[in-house]
Amino acid sequence: MLAVVASRTVAHYGHRAWPLLLLDTGHAAAALALAGATTTDVLVSFDADGSLLSAAAGLPDAPDWQDAWPGTEPELPLAAILFTPPGGPSGIEPPLRAWAALPRGSAPTPRPGADTTPPRELAAARHLLHHIGEAPGRPGGTWHPASRPGQVTDEALETRRSAPPEDLHHPPGKELLSRILATAENVRPDGPAWTVAVGNAAPALYAAAPGGPGLDVRAVGDARPTLAHWAAGQQWIATSGAVLLAHGCPDDASHVTVRSSHLVAGYAAGAAQAHATALGLRSRPIGSWQQADLGAAFGDTPGHDWIVHGLALGAPPTAADSLVTTEATPATPPTASAAPAAPSGEEERP
Repeated sequence: MLAVVASRTVAHYGHRAWPLLLLDTGHAAAALALAGATTTDVLVSFDADGSLLSAAAGLPDAPDWQDAWPGTEPELPLAAILFTPPGGPSGIEPPLRAWAALPRGSAPTPRPGADTTPPRELAAARHLLHHIGEAPGRPGGTWHPASRPGQVTDEALETRRSAPPEDLHHPPGKELLSRILATAENVRPDGPAWTVAVGNAAPALYAAAPGGPGLDVRAVGDARPTLAHWAAGQQWIATSGAVLLAHGCPDDASHVTVRSSHLVAGYAAGAAQAHATALGLRSRPIGSWQQADLGAAFGDTPGHDWIVHGLALGAPPTAADSLVTTEATPATPPTASAAPAAPSGEEERP
């Protein structure tokens, strides 16, 4: 079970914390699933009932937490992963109910102040995460197998990192972008839609070509400055080589859809980031999207196609780029980056 403790994220990001916690959980699920997919059978669920997950993990349910374990901070389960060794039983139901019937685990160490009334934003985030975790109609959730893209090795998983913005200026080739876009789209059948914004001599937004590999132009023009504005003013995005975008989750989406859209977006972006690393690309996840209505920007009905997550992508500098930089340095005084990372409290997560 993957659970979140909300206090630190809320303290840093305020009202923007809850989607970041969901995205973070999706990224963590991807890391675990990809690591285990070559040696075990892996199933992942993002819609099992939160109360059942709490019981299966040996935790009190969120509303009962302080009564059961006073002075400790609530942990809110959001996702579950099942690892089955090769040759183990197949076709069985994940044992959430059996685990939930076991005695509760030991309480964590109390934290000073954890038993006091939480700040308003923290209380709101905990309440919302508990609410969207409820799935009484299908408490056991739906489970999907996890697989690892063929190029992703253990080394790629161990070395993937969020690249600094200055390493993301060079657009990857379309063939590489097509492969990464396919990974993001195919990792889960129930995920959001995906588009990639590319900046080069002919900037455009692309979607996957229907029925096969390749990219189709969705719109012509440079969307990156608008994306930078939507992503809490992170101006470095405007100079990134490409930005992979997860979008959907309309205003009238059910709480189950809100939860799964964000979890799957983080999960798919995590898989895409690992694939990008294996292909030699740099990448950096982007959260903190605000009023990012991609559908309305395309002239569609507002409120139906919100950006949920992003992954900036950049190709390594070419030898010619390195040569130009090396030769220009002595004659050019150092200057501040034209697209600095956002100040503390405005940077992307996860």
